Amino acid sequence: MDCTQHLVLENSRARLRPLEATDFEALKEVAFDPELWRYTLSRADDTVSLAAYIAEAVQQRQEGKRYPFVIIDRETGRLAGSTSYYNLNPANQSLSIGYTWVGTDFQRSGLNRAAKHLLLSYAFEQLGYERVELETDSRNQKSQEAMRRMGATEEGTLRSHRPTQGNLRRDTVIFSIIRPEWDELRRTTFAQFDPRG
Repeated sequence: MDCTQHLVLENSRARLRPLEATDFEALKEVAFDPELWRYTLSRADDTVSLAAYIAEAVQQRQEGKRYPFVIIDRETGRLAGSTSYYNLNPANQSLSIGYTWVGTDFQRSGLNRAAKHLLLSYAFEQLGYERVELETDSRNQKSQEAMRRMGATEEGTLRSHRPTQGNLRRDTVIFSIIRPEWDELRRTTFAQFDPRG
């Protein structure tokens, strides 16, 4: 995946475009809810931490390690959060989707699922990848349930996998979707966003 390209993905519900430093003011409107960051590796719920979060994401894109997007709600035109491709591995035809957060006003609205539809479609159909991984803190039951509802398969738990907030090491639950599953998922789980039906 070429992290230098200006990639815009869009369906009936969501638009994804590259995260830029200039998105700071708009993201402040949705990011400053401590509950959003309870199980994330770092926080972005005040001006200092949000600025650092955006700066790190932009830097990682420049280094080719991550492709961060803003999630735009097409119904309101508002920036609703962010998501990323990371663990980009062209040799293995795999990548991860994560660093995903959506403001409280947009949760349970279908927006996150619409964003996942765009990311999965691009990964499988444009990049031709074989595997997409998703991971979450083992304590984050809400995130795990969302991954199951979108058709991802739980593969297991990596113990003491990553350092997280509060000088803790978290256990990480790994989910995946593989290319042979995508056609069925786009016609069922993601049907409302897929024009092909």
